[in-house]
Amino acid sequence: MPSLTRDEAIARADLLSVTRMEVELDLDQGPEVFGSVTRIHLSAKGEGVTFVDVKPRELRRASLDGAPVDVALLADGRLPLEVTAGEHVVEVEATMAYSHDGEGLHRTTDPADGEDYVFSHLFLDAAPAVFACIDQPDVKAPYAVCVKAPADWQVIGNGAGDVADGGVWHLAETKPLSTYFVALCAGPYVGMTEDHDGIRLGMWARRSLETQLREHAPEMFEVTRRSFDYFHSIFGIRYPFDDYDQVFVPEFNAGAMENPGCVVIRDSYLFRGAVGRDELLTRANTISHEMAHMWFGDLVSPQWWDDLWLNESFAEYMAHRCLVEATEYTEAWVDSTMSRKSWGYGAERAPSTHPVAGSPAPDAKSALANFDGISYAKGAAVIRQLIEYIGDDAFLAGIRSYLEQHSFGNGTLAGFLAAMEQAAGRPLDVWSAAWLETAGVDAIAVDRSGAVTRTAPAAHPADRPHAFDIATYTDGRETSRTALTLDAASQQVDGLDLEAALVLPNAGDLTWATPILDEASLAALPAELPRMADDQARAVLWVGLRDGVALAQVDPRLLVDLGEAALPVETNDSIFSRAGMHLTNRVIRVLLPLEEQDAARARMAQVGETVLAEAEPGSSRALHAARLVARTTDDVDGRLVPWAHGRDLPAGLEGDADFRWILLGQLSRRGLIGEAEIATALEQDQTMTGQLGSLTARAAIPTAEAKAAAWADLTTNRERSNYELVAIAAGFWGPDDRSLVDPYVARYFTDIPPMTQWLGEDALSRVATMTYPSRFVSAETLELSREALAGELQQGVRRSIVDQQSELEEALASRAAFPPAS
Repeated sequence: MPSLTRDEAIARADLLSVTRMEVELDLDQGPEVFGSVTRIHLSAKGEGVTFVDVKPRELRRASLDGAPVDVALLADGRLPLEVTAGEHVVEVEATMAYSHDGEGLHRTTDPADGEDYVFSHLFLDAAPAVFACIDQPDVKAPYAVCVKAPADWQVIGNGAGDVADGGVWHLAETKPLSTYFVALCAGPYVGMTEDHDGIRLGMWARRSLETQLREHAPEMFEVTRRSFDYFHSIFGIRYPFDDYDQVFVPEFNAGAMENPGCVVIRDSYLFRGAVGRDELLTRANTISHEMAHMWFGDLVSPQWWDDLWLNESFAEYMAHRCLVEATEYTEAWVDSTMSRKSWGYGAERAPSTHPVAGSPAPDAKSALANFDGISYAKGAAVIRQLIEYIGDDAFLAGIRSYLEQHSFGNGTLAGFLAAMEQAAGRPLDVWSAAWLETAGVDAIAVDRSGAVTRTAPAAHPADRPHAFDIATYTDGRETSRTALTLDAASQQVDGLDLEAALVLPNAGDLTWATPILDEASLAALPAELPRMADDQARAVLWVGLRDGVALAQVDPRLLVDLGEAALPVETNDSIFSRAGMHLTNRVIRVLLPLEEQDAARARMAQVGETVLAEAEPGSSRALHAARLVARTTDDVDGRLVPWAHGRDLPAGLEGDADFRWILLGQLSRRGLIGEAEIATALEQDQTMTGQLGSLTARAAIPTAEAKAAAWADLTTNRERSNYELVAIAAGFWGPDDRSLVDPYVARYFTDIPPMTQWLGEDALSRVATMTYPSRFVSAETLELSREALAGELQQGVRRSIVDQQSELEEALASRAAFPPAS
């Protein structure tokens, strides 16, 4: 179906507005379809031809002011209308289909008890698959929603709900919302509620996860309360919507979605086994992030999709700020460096890089392609630079003004800058052009004469002023630190210990830049990094080196050396877990030559063993060490087999089914277990997570028959959910005997793109990314990839292949720059 263009959206918004939406849904029609009746109250400014968006299984009837509209006119999800000046009511009745790809109205069955659950995810343009609408972000309206549901179901939406006779739920009419924020969750959800500062808080989950919900709710409620208090204190506007429900749903494509009053969160955050502090921090960040959206995104929504950064960059920044200032997770900026900024820097390196703001988005699908680490992590870093540039008081005054001026309406880059300029008393057009409207990441270096240089990428020249700090270290001890604003290509800096072993630009990670280490500093890293006490500086080093190896400027073997030297004494969970994952999944598996991978993996297994032996039993550090061992060890008899059978497990992992599936996947990949053992394990863990673990383990079985079956399941089984497809992809490419999967390298490029016929773009882009044959680092793979990109591809698949091909090219360049010793 064609994607709505910006020009079409402007023309439609110029012609009409929506004054009220009435939506009636019947979810009591079985597991495949549901009924949808919509009444759209329109106000037209004049005569004109326009259209309503609707994507039904069957369009049953439509009318304009009571006069029938020919349903046969529906084409490509658009129902044409001719309107005259004045008020109108469009009524549409349709039969809609539930989805299984996480978009629209998603329905799934919980294998633990056979219960069905439904949730909506209407971002970016999936609302017309649920109800007829004018589907663009700048056409906002209040929604009055009623839902008929089975008698034992709970219905949760944007407004508080009451159920009447006949199982019909009536939800309180909302404030004006963009279509993509309309939310509905229905099923036998169980919940917990409490009140805080006049707001009813609710948390909901599948019935089979009630134990986990009750275990984790106190901590999550605490983060929710503290986030509300903090945001009320700095935004100057109280929470502007109804009750505040957080619904943990299965098979959600993203981490969460900020629907006003009904935040939807992936239910893997209700950890059912051992959990590390960094995972709790990630969940807390998600909770705070989605709440920040109640103001940035929900109260003030983007006028068009090219201003999504006004949603995501601010929620990203505000969540980390809130965690540091209002919760126990005071290390949140360190986690941001390791998990979020590393993601954003990767997006900057790709050919698909784009500015934070003002990226061309001629249609909705184009905007979705730019929904990445630049919109989130870089945008948050740029906000930190804006604060350094104008001061925090001016920044807070500016956002209060922006929110007040555009409440329940729409915002733009121009509107945001106007509010900031008024608050700061200075123009920001030059600053915005450099930081918000130009792509690219600068490199910052310091030489031993004290000269600081800033180099913009040749493809994206810009004159960005940077406010940051530089620190020096000897024997792990900080010997000097200086803060500066670099507003020229180079300048001298005073007050640094230039004789120190290590000179680190951007040590506090205040700016968005790649720190370039001089040769002496690089050489000193194996001795300095293990002894450095500053968590933030260590994180900056790990992420900077990640960029260095990706750009073929740093030998990946150095990262393995640093992992062996520094991770055994690393005390920060985010650094240990993220650096370990990067080493095992990217550096060793992809960047190192094949003949060096086993030895490097064994070194990481020994790191895990060392930490596991020294860490406090049951601690977060011990948990991450055990996971590292499980992913890397070749000790089948001493570790993998006994642990998989529940023997000699580290403290805290007894009965941990998720950890067991990691082990079973490793045993399956080695051919040590097969279908029978996996089936037995699934019988012992008949949950949604167990089902996914079994799919990964089956796909990992190293036989030609198993690979053929897994590939067919992945690429032809239209009944598979989005999560199931990703689980199959996770196990497919891993056998030691690469000849088993070599034929599927070419088949990736012929078999994955056609899945667009039945899989939504968001889900398929994730599958395309996960399934890309990144392990096959060769000119042949690159040629196949380039040939595919030369053809016709769905936009989401194209973006996935472009980005994965970029990483393949990085791996080829790294191997060429740092070949094996002869």
